[in-house]
Amino acid sequence: MIYYILNATRRNKRLISVGYDLLAIPLSIYLALALRHGTLLPAFPNSILSSIAITTIASIVIFIRLGLYRAVVRFMAEKAFGALIIGSCLSALILATSSFLLQAPLPRSAVIIYLFSVLLLIGAPRLFIRAIVNQMGKTGTEPVLIYGAGNQGIALANSLMNSDTYRPCAFIDDDKKKQKTVIHGLKVFPSSKLDELLENGSRKKVLLALGSASSSKRKRLLEQLASKKIEVLTTPSVNDIVSGKAKIEEVKKVDIEDLLGRDSVPPRSELIQQCITDKVVAVTGAGGSIGSEICRQVLLQKPTKLVLIELNEFSLYTIEQELNSLKETHGINLDIISIIGSVQKENRLKTVFETFNVDTVYHAAAYKHVPMVEHNVVEGVRNNVFGTWYCAEAAIKAHVSNFVLISTDKAVRPTNVMGTSKRLAELVLQALAQRQTDTRFTMVRFGNVLGSSGSVVPLFHRQIQQGGPITVTHPDIIRYFMTIPEAAQLVIQAGAMGKGGDVFVLDMGEPVKITDLARKMIHLSGLSEKHGQNPSGDIEIEYSGLRPGEKLYEELLVGDDVEGTEHPRIMTANEVHLSWPETHNLLNRLDQACHEFKVEDVIELLLEAPAAFNKQGDIPDWVLNQTQKNDAK
Repeated sequence: MIYYILNATRRNKRLISVGYDLLAIPLSIYLALALRHGTLLPAFPNSILSSIAITTIASIVIFIRLGLYRAVVRFMAEKAFGALIIGSCLSALILATSSFLLQAPLPRSAVIIYLFSVLLLIGAPRLFIRAIVNQMGKTGTEPVLIYGAGNQGIALANSLMNSDTYRPCAFIDDDKKKQKTVIHGLKVFPSSKLDELLENGSRKKVLLALGSASSSKRKRLLEQLASKKIEVLTTPSVNDIVSGKAKIEEVKKVDIEDLLGRDSVPPRSELIQQCITDKVVAVTGAGGSIGSEICRQVLLQKPTKLVLIELNEFSLYTIEQELNSLKETHGINLDIISIIGSVQKENRLKTVFETFNVDTVYHAAAYKHVPMVEHNVVEGVRNNVFGTWYCAEAAIKAHVSNFVLISTDKAVRPTNVMGTSKRLAELVLQALAQRQTDTRFTMVRFGNVLGSSGSVVPLFHRQIQQGGPITVTHPDIIRYFMTIPEAAQLVIQAGAMGKGGDVFVLDMGEPVKITDLARKMIHLSGLSEKHGQNPSGDIEIEYSGLRPGEKLYEELLVGDDVEGTEHPRIMTANEVHLSWPETHNLLNRLDQACHEFKVEDVIELLLEAPAAFNKQGDIPDWVLNQTQKNDAK
């Protein structure tokens, strides 16, 4: 019978509902009189029969007007049941009124009994059908636990009630006031019961619905869950849901930022606006991970123009489209100018800066993959050292007020060409800051950013999806991590604090052991590590050895002379630097060596520079090695 009702046409379903209610309303009145008089055969004079007929017809009309028959039974929500309650109350009122006008011998208490009986006979079958249908639709769904019984968790549970993928079984919440309660039919358990809930059922996933919980709280929770063999998924942020960017039911893999992140310090408006608002801003390397985020942050501070400089056409097109969309979303009126070009073309840069009257330059363009630069020494030096020099000279000639270099922790006591080239770029800007005062040069040094093109996090995700193994270079290797948005915000604020030639260092928080990071990512995917003590595990961690020029750990300071600033996450370093004549002489010799493609001479000059370059082993440059092989034949 229920299958016939479910598979009937929409029109037939409405007719069935109306037909049932035509029988249920008189039956409810009969039950009310029987209960009131205490007999199965109460008297029904003509006046009561007339009142029954009037009540039945009027009630059906009211139910139609309230839209009760438009609601799909299987999806009936609080609004539909509210309409049912209102209709039943009006039906009881009509019964009492018609009985009074017809002088029918209907006890007043029978009207109250009728109200409850009609609610039961009309509402209960609808609830029953909805429960049956929902249960039938959940046979192929996966049972999950929802961590968080707040507004976001409740909204998630409601959304998943009609999901074809997940079936919520219970809430987990650390709020003692919510524990042992039932919300929308789901019990709320403390986190101490998590292991028991996992053992007693087939539930192997936890959906995080933590609302606006702080990053530190998320981190503590994920640290606990990472010790269990359970897959952890997360719901979109409240801001993304409210803005329409995401839906509450769009669960996804937990962001590793939650595991490594920390509570961010709100940006200081006067610092973040100082070099941007109502000014013309240029960003080199605008299509890269750091450059593109700086562009997003800059756009929100409402410059008059935003000049994007990028060598890769596709990357430039991508960030241009995104920024135009962001501009429309926030109702910001500014020109976005996309320039294809290399930072090694000084005249091109000078023309661009002068043409658009650029006030501030954020120089993010660089080759930053350590092994890649080790294999391509000359181009790495050309782009990172001379690209910075030419860009800075163009800024001086075009009377740019502020120039901010995005540097790296690998510039500190470097063991690779990439880090040495970035330290040399810092030395160039420090020397230029002494040579003139029109353009203010600032350098901002920080470590790895999560989600960048060179980050290990997306690599580990791909390796886990492919079934492993996860490759880690060394069991003891550690790194500092920061989210891209936080790094970009701090870069902009540090750039506003510079006086000329300043080297700012960002507080990167606690270092992270990469092996521990890999293990946590395995566990949060609901998998186990495969090793000697657990040969039946899912994902193995393999150690591939340190790559050319790679260090076990990175530093942020060359020396110990560091001072705090007005911002709690930004420090300033007082470090050794050269005069401009000394720097210029070194650059000329380095330029000649690069022009003649003498890789060994380039390395010697990098060792000669006060960059504390500690070369590790032989030079792995591809062209140099092949040339040496050819000469040996």
